[in-house]
Amino acid sequence: MISLLSLAVLALLLCSSISFTPSTSRSSVRMASTRLYKDFPKPNVENTDNYRTFQALSTKFRQNIPNEKKKVAIIGGGLSGLACAKYLAEAGHEPTVYEARDVLGGKVSAWQDADGDWIETGLHIFFGAYPNMMNLFDELGIHDRLQWKVHKMIFAMQQLPGEFTTFDFIPGIPAPFNFGLAILLNQKMLTLEEKLQTAPPLIPMLIEGQPFIDAQDELSVTEFMRKYGMPERINEEVFIAMAKALDFIDPDKLSMTVVLTAMNRFLNEDNGLQMAFLDGNQPDRLCEPMKKSIEKNGGSVKVNSPVKEIVTNEDGSVSHLLMRSGEEIVADEYVSAMPVDVMRRFVPKAWSPMPFFRQLDELEGIPVINLHMWFDKKLKAVDHLCFSRSPLLSVYADMSVTCKEYYDEEKSMLELVFAPCSPLAGGNVNWIAKSDEEIIDATMGELARLFPTEIAADEKWPSTKDQSPEGQARLRKYVVVKVPRSVYAAIPGRNKYRPSQTTPIPNFTLAGDYTSQKFLGSMEGAVLGGKLAAEVIVDKDKGIVKDLKEIQQHVVDLAKDFQPRDPAGVKGEGAIAWGGGASFSKDNTDLLREVDPEQFKGEVVKEEKIAAVAE
Repeated sequence: MISLLSLAVLALLLCSSISFTPSTSRSSVRMASTRLYKDFPKPNVENTDNYRTFQALSTKFRQNIPNEKKKVAIIGGGLSGLACAKYLAEAGHEPTVYEARDVLGGKVSAWQDADGDWIETGLHIFFGAYPNMMNLFDELGIHDRLQWKVHKMIFAMQQLPGEFTTFDFIPGIPAPFNFGLAILLNQKMLTLEEKLQTAPPLIPMLIEGQPFIDAQDELSVTEFMRKYGMPERINEEVFIAMAKALDFIDPDKLSMTVVLTAMNRFLNEDNGLQMAFLDGNQPDRLCEPMKKSIEKNGGSVKVNSPVKEIVTNEDGSVSHLLMRSGEEIVADEYVSAMPVDVMRRFVPKAWSPMPFFRQLDELEGIPVINLHMWFDKKLKAVDHLCFSRSPLLSVYADMSVTCKEYYDEEKSMLELVFAPCSPLAGGNVNWIAKSDEEIIDATMGELARLFPTEIAADEKWPSTKDQSPEGQARLRKYVVVKVPRSVYAAIPGRNKYRPSQTTPIPNFTLAGDYTSQKFLGSMEGAVLGGKLAAEVIVDKDKGIVKDLKEIQQHVVDLAKDFQPRDPAGVKGEGAIAWGGGASFSKDNTDLLREVDPEQFKGEVVKEEKIAAVAE
């Protein structure tokens, strides 16, 4: 929370007509022809209330002496499951993580292809405003694995191909003034009048904090803008880029709570918006240290260990986990750290009519596509994340510049987020159902706009046909990673359905970024969800039972008439079966078509029309 005096100064900054540009900052830039690769010192992320709050929670685990050492079975080896196990092990309990796949990390998993190149499920960025993640890196002693970038945001300019504009955060200026000044100094994206119209809606957020933010969940970003009289160009210039980066969907589909939650962190923390890249692949550089910490403190982590069924006793409590191998896993406590779409398929028959589990029907993962594109030449690049402001792309980075392990002086490797990629995410085209070649051709057209003098005209990619002879860079390799159900879709009205980590089942707890916590669907949310699940079990051992989150009355009413049903279970193997991302083979496509036919809804309609004509 900040003082009224601070708000007045912030408003003055946002609304001021005074303009100056320090010699170290430019509001509009072309991609630098001289490539300067420089990591920046770790910012002071520790000096925030959020960091200290969650540091205290970490300390609570380390200082805990259990009344009874509990065996805890955790289903899922993503960040949330690993975080839950780490803190339970530190608290003196005995967790075991059961991961169905052969790789840890869930939605941050990565694997090597036949050439030895790392393929990542997504482009993952670490923010200074991630207090649990920053605590985690400190506890694991791996802060040196984060490559911090200069404190700025970089946006492609829609009307000026090849040019970029920036929000520059001036060192030494505290929040929220640094954010206000960054907006003020940029003369390319918003006019003075538009800045004047942007400031008033932010004032209630800063004064009232989280209650105001939570109350906006029923509004989309677009609806919020219109309610407060914000001009449409703010949406085009800023909010489209933010919405696609935060949840892979456009502003007319995204809850305003998501944007305000992010802005509240960034406006209240000096280094909240400063970004870092991991210096290598996530399995080795992040998941492996978590695994070693768990094992060092008496826990264990098992891969290739898929669960078949959660088996219950007559009273509804968990009896054991039935593995696909036929083994039965008996524990004192059980935790689901599976994605919400997978968890729904595991809900036992005895639990299925319970309102707590029925509310999960209101949550579903959003589709997204992650692209890896290797070029035969070095593109002019910046050592940072770039907001493309493209109709098809969200954000991208040249990983040959930003990441030590992928560094290449001669050739570029771009990693890009393709979103929205499906009508399920608010898009007009179902790219999930399209071929890799179609996706890459569309992307090459967008890259031709971003790099107009560098991308070559290549007959293999029709979208590049108008490129000038000046362009020489050709695509030499690509990998398309489709994630049919990524983080939960933060559309308006969903927050109230996100369940507490505590459940009505006495020996069963939920983890995951979709559970109720204030950092939404993100790496930070996943770690916090796992941490809060661990706290539920630690407190329960002390006789403290955390309250269930209130369930909406209409869910309670509908549950009364729900007929108990057997769990659908998970079919198949690999990433697609378990809620991850993968390069799509025919087998993956067939599996997705069987278990999630909604992903191909548009394609089915097309086939039906063809069949009708044939008849």
